[in-house]
This record gives sequence, C-alpha cells and structure tokens, in this order.
Amino acid sequence: MGRNFQNGERLRPVDLARAHGLSTQAVRNYEEAGILPAADRTAHGYRTYTPLHARALGAFLALVPGHGHRTAASIMRAVNEGQSDEAFRLLDESHAQLLEDRRTLEAVESALRDLEPGAAPESAAGAVKGDTFIGPLARRLGIRPATLRKWERAGLVRPRRDPVTGYRVYAEADVRDARLAHQLRRGGYLLEQIAPLLTRVRTAGGLEPLEAALSDWRARLSGRGRAMLTGAAELDAYLRARG
Repeated sequence: MGRNFQNGERLRPVDLARAHGLSTQAVRNYEEAGILPAADRTAHGYRTYTPLHARALGAFLALVPGHGHRTAASIMRAVNEGQSDEAFRLLDESHAQLLEDRRTLEAVESALRDLEPGAAPESAAGAVKGDTFIGPLARRLGIRPATLRKWERAGLVRPRRDPVTGYRVYAEADVRDARLAHQLRRGGYLLEQIAPLLTRVRTAGGLEPLEAALSDWRARLSGRGRAMLTGAAELDAYLRARG
C-alpha cells in the first residue's frame, strides 16, 4: 500500500477499499463481522480507520485463498477478541486438512496403480476370485450400502447380479472402481465428474486417463500450501502490529 503502518494516520473506509480493490460497503461489512477491529467514529458518526485496520484487512484477504472465507473470518475474529490460541487452533486444523487431502491424492494414485488390465480369472466353480457383496464392501470402505447403490445408478460401479439370489456381486475390478470412486469423492470430485473418468480408466486399464486431473489436483494442493504461507506472514505482521 505504500503507507507507514507505524504512524497515527487516519483512514477513511474508501482508503481501505481502494487499496484492496473492494467496495466501501465490503469494508464496513468486514468490520461488522468482527474481521476488522471496531472503528472509531467522528463527531458526525463517520467511521475512521487506522493502519492497524489496514493490516487486519490485508491479513484477512491473504488468509482466504489458503483457508477459505469462513475459516479466515473465524481466525480474524479470534485474534481481534484476544483469543490467539483459538486462532492458532483454526490454523492447525486447516494445515491438517491440507495434509489429509494430500494423503487422499496419494491414495487415489495408489488405487490407480493397482488397476490391472483384463478380467480376473474364473475359478472352477464359475465364481471370480475376490467376489464380495454390498455389505462387506461398504464396511471395507467405511460407507453405507445406500452410497454404493447411488454410485451404481451414477455408473461409477457396475456389479453383476447373482442369477439365483439377485444379490449384487462385486468382482475385483468393481472393488477397485469403488475404492477409486471413494477416494475421488474425498478429494472433492462430483459423481458426474467421476463417472467419465472411471469409464476412461476401465478402457485404458491404467493411470494415463487421469494424469491431467491428478496433476491439476496436485497443483491446487500446492497452491493452497503456498497461500497458507502468505497468509501466515500477513497474519504475523498483524499480530506484531497489535503488540
């Protein structure tokens, strides 16, 4: 901003707004939400801000890309209410979630590496090695059977039906599809996004059809990590300014 944050300069809402490409109403909304400290008022009731408010606004806007609007707002409210430990806890939760998302990506890549082209061999009794039913598979994945039925309707899994009992029977390839669908759902992909990806994987029998999606996913995770660093630096500057 090119301003001296250590002086006693008084700022109008429009000064903060212009410096960050916001509307003056947005600045007022942020103050009312507790994201900025409460502003002083002139004798005529006009808000006046200080460089400390500018630091707070800069910290909030830097936190949003890495932590999301809701968490960034909660962090700033905690700091402004003198609850630094709560702010640090929220930061820790975001970092933990990023780590979990990275592990989910690694699990997806592992699931894809397990994919093998071709069908599993038939046993002498006519059953396929690795067959399972909806209940055991749901328990293995930690989901409800109703979720597997929903995935089936969406084309994510394609179990066959036992000709005698009518039960759904999941072969090894179906189990792999369900596992991959589960990991992609954890990664934030929608059912309508997963179905065509699985179709391509079934056809190709390997990782190549998903390489672009996985690369984009990895880039987004790295972007969040970098944004968290930027947000942390701005938040630290604000904490120092608050003394």
